[in-house]
Amino acid sequence: MSLSFQTNVTSLVAEQNLQVNTNSMDTAITQLTSGYRINSSGDDAAGLAVANGFRASITELQQGVGNANDGTAILQTIDGGLNNISNVLDQLQTLATQSASGTFSGDRATLNNEFQTLLGEINRQAANIGLASGGGGTPSSVYNNVISVYIGGGANQTDSQVSINLAGSANTVDSLGLGITTDAVDTAAHAQQAITDITNAVQSLGLVQGNVGDGENDLTYAIGLANSQITN
Repeated sequence: MSLSFQTNVTSLVAEQNLQVNTNSMDTAITQLTSGYRINSSGDDAAGLAVANGFRASITELQQGVGNANDGTAILQTIDGGLNNISNVLDQLQTLATQSASGTFSGDRATLNNEFQTLLGEINRQAANIGLASGGGGTPSSVYNNVISVYIGGGANQTDSQVSINLAGSANTVDSLGLGITTDAVDTAAHAQQAITDITNAVQSLGLVQGNVGDGENDLTYAIGLANSQITN
């Protein structure tokens, strides 16, 4: 008895090619509907590792842009408070100049009451923007510190963040920090001293405003770079 084996080679080849084409079509449809060339490790293992690295960097930078925007908002709030304090200093200078004149015929006690009230307003506003005296360790001096804003995109931690230095007594803007806490205009002599002290306070406040402005600019540039990195 003899056995005979028959194999339809053509059919097997056709079946194999059909399976290859089906797999290719499945991959193409997945790529088309997802919008991604790599949808699984099997598509391109090495490429997937690179893509994952890019995606992680983009996620970091997107949150970094959010951090920078938050930092900018804080600095803008501080800047607004500094402008208000500058206006109060102008009013203090007006009162001091008025009282310092020998031709003043009004009530210096009334002028001094207003003067002291304005000093209190400076203290209140300085506390509200976190730049009152306190060494950075109290709620009213919370921003009297080095403010670090993490953005990402750098080769190391230092390059990935922007630091705004508002630390130290030179960056406090209450009456103590500005050197006018003991001033008065109840006499012409006291008023003349107050004029000198207020002039110095205006200069000190200008330096703090400059530090805040530099910080705002640095964050604006950092946001621009981060958005460029995200796009690329």
